Amino acid sequence: MAARLTENRRPTLNNFDGNGAIEVARGERAVIAVPELPREGARRSAEARVKEAEGLAAAIGIDVIAAKPFRVRSVRPATLLGKGQVEEIAELAKEEEARLLIVDAPLAPIQQKNLEDEVGTKVIDRTGLILEIFGERAATAEGQLQVELAHLEYQAGRLVRSWTHLERQRGGFGFLGGPGETQIEADRRMIRDRMAKIRRELEQVKRTRSLHRDRRQRAPWPVIALVGYTNAGKSTLFNRLTGETVFAENLLFATLDPTMRDIRLSGFDKVILSDTVGFVSDLPTELIAAFRATLEEVQSADLIVHVRDMSHPDREAQSEDVEDVLKSLGLADEGAPPRLEAWNKVDLLSDEERTRLLEEAKRREDVVPISALTGDGLDLLRDRMSDKLRRGEQIHEIRLQAGQGDRIAWLHARGEVLNQILNHDEVQLSVRLSPENWARFQSLGAS
Repeated sequence: MAARLTENRRPTLNNFDGNGAIEVARGERAVIAVPELPREGARRSAEARVKEAEGLAAAIGIDVIAAKPFRVRSVRPATLLGKGQVEEIAELAKEEEARLLIVDAPLAPIQQKNLEDEVGTKVIDRTGLILEIFGERAATAEGQLQVELAHLEYQAGRLVRSWTHLERQRGGFGFLGGPGETQIEADRRMIRDRMAKIRRELEQVKRTRSLHRDRRQRAPWPVIALVGYTNAGKSTLFNRLTGETVFAENLLFATLDPTMRDIRLSGFDKVILSDTVGFVSDLPTELIAAFRATLEEVQSADLIVHVRDMSHPDREAQSEDVEDVLKSLGLADEGAPPRLEAWNKVDLLSDEERTRLLEEAKRREDVVPISALTGDGLDLLRDRMSDKLRRGEQIHEIRLQAGQGDRIAWLHARGEVLNQILNHDEVQLSVRLSPENWARFQSLGAS
């Protein structure tokens, strides 16, 4: 039911599927309109928003032939943009033979329909565009289910659009509808049924993921989660630290599904590193809800590494967007996992700016300047991650039965055993453990 990109067939104008979703072809010629809405606290310049919108379009192979910001002094309920602005866009689309208009803002269904009528092209808003990217990139069964659920929630609101095929009435004996049921009612019910089925499947996935997390909590391995704005370099850093080759390209949302691999850090037998979905400004609410289960991996981490693109002109605004998402997950509260900032892409800075940034980083223990591409700074990052994982360690005196070899091995792998004495059938140990590891050890049933 969700829109899908098509490789070999260019859609005709108003080529919709049965639920109101448009199809967008790779190579589609598009015009991007970036509304500058009268809202307080705008974090980004118009130029930065235009560039990001172009990047989103490029992520799924759309050919952007023009992109322009439009200052909106008063929002028009019918089209969002002003009459003259809509006429300007229509003329530009006609001149450039564009078949798609991308509006970098959420559109109401009626606004989308009216813009299609007045501009003479297909129209998608920022939410629809991001959903298209996620639909193409999701690789795992869970990711695909999450994206489909978000698509269906988005499309459910589009069914108010007055297309004739949605206004027909069904007969009284059909499988899909009772007496007098309209097509739009049947479509809405089909969407509700499918959404309910997906939610049940995702609930099962969530339970399985929770069991896996519980198992990891009992295992002697801490978890480090990489988070950051999309295209900040998380996957490149992940590959550098793990020796893996997960997909890492200069594209927005190159990684959607979480990937976990083990790495070695000083003082630890094994550490699990998790690469997560990138964040973005104004992330559609449908996707925040759909990917909450995936982001729970971040909540259960022992350490969060916030990877930042320090070469980006809007790096501070991007950092605030990431902080907003982490706050929504309760990761800014007391008791949240410790954090590090990996200031990435320092190799792209000018000599003067790099020197200033390095001096600033020296004054902060929670910051490590790096280049995931060249490997600069990664040794220091590993040391800082190890230090953070071992923060607040205390020495505990523990007695175990000599036959409890698995727990003794757990302590050697996860903590620093300072002394071990065998007394008949009992082993006495002095072990330095972090608060998290002490809590984990207690959860094993040790006393």
